[in-house]
Amino acid sequence: MTAVELVSGGTQNILLAFTLDGHRRVLRRPPVNKRPESDQVARREARIVTALGSTDVPHPRLLASCAGTDVLGAAFHVAEYVDGFSLWGPVPEPWSSDPSWVQMAGLDTVDAFAALARVDPEAFGLGDFVRPGPWAARQPDRWLRQLSSYDELDGGTDEAERLPGAAAAHAWLVANIPSTERLGLLHGDAHLGNVLVRRDGTGVVLVDWELATVGDPLLDLAQLLATWPVEGSPYFERVQVAGLPDVEEVVARWATASGRPIDDLAWYRVLAAYRLAVLLEGTHARARAGLVPLSTGRTLHQRACGLLAAVTYNPWSADVGL
Repeated sequence: MTAVELVSGGTQNILLAFTLDGHRRVLRRPPVNKRPESDQVARREARIVTALGSTDVPHPRLLASCAGTDVLGAAFHVAEYVDGFSLWGPVPEPWSSDPSWVQMAGLDTVDAFAALARVDPEAFGLGDFVRPGPWAARQPDRWLRQLSSYDELDGGTDEAERLPGAAAAHAWLVANIPSTERLGLLHGDAHLGNVLVRRDGTGVVLVDWELATVGDPLLDLAQLLATWPVEGSPYFERVQVAGLPDVEEVVARWATASGRPIDDLAWYRVLAAYRLAVLLEGTHARARAGLVPLSTGRTLHQRACGLLAAVTYNPWSADVGL
């Protein structure tokens, strides 16, 4: 093994790139300060990526996985290395100067998530991921419990102080639960930071599958919209290149490519903002407990507050009615 390089490492996962037998690979494992569920999440992620190998969803091909913890102290897997970049990072030529290339990358991104929305979990051995009962109806309280669980980390911070706007979002979600749902496989963390644009110009690859599950794929579209760098979004400053499709084009493209109705998209946009804000606030709670750098926690806390503020006030999501 040669040319070992830390690709990323911190609060969520550690990624190490290395060369073995002339081929570049990536090892993915939980962080050093593991959460109680970290190993189980890693095993689940490896199982989902294995299933994706038989689909047309663009993703890094899984090469090996280890469910035990005796080798590295954590479950892990090894996947092919993708020579790509995120539109949230430094952007090379021709993307940096040609908006048409950026537009193509944006549309490829939407198509990739739409391809995932077409995957039937039952057909690819993931049927046991489906829990009995309505999925959408469980979501508001599921994420409220997640938010409340941070009491164990940060000493019982008052919920209103912890995440302003969360209570209002939760109440709206409970009062407006969709009457229908169509389950499928969803990524669970859909944003441009989890999309690699191949440097050879042959498309994009979806990465970071730790939150993938069975649910309504409208949530992936909604989170993509919540994090899409439009004016008013807390992610607006992340992309410094012109050419990305606008929100209306993203929605129309996904609806056509996925073949799914979007009647309940407003509800899922609120859920996406609420859910993502709760997840980001988890790192803030871990930071307050001394488990991750405080500066990281504060940055993600500000982003979480921005997500909920955007849902409540900004024109691009005013249709949710909060």
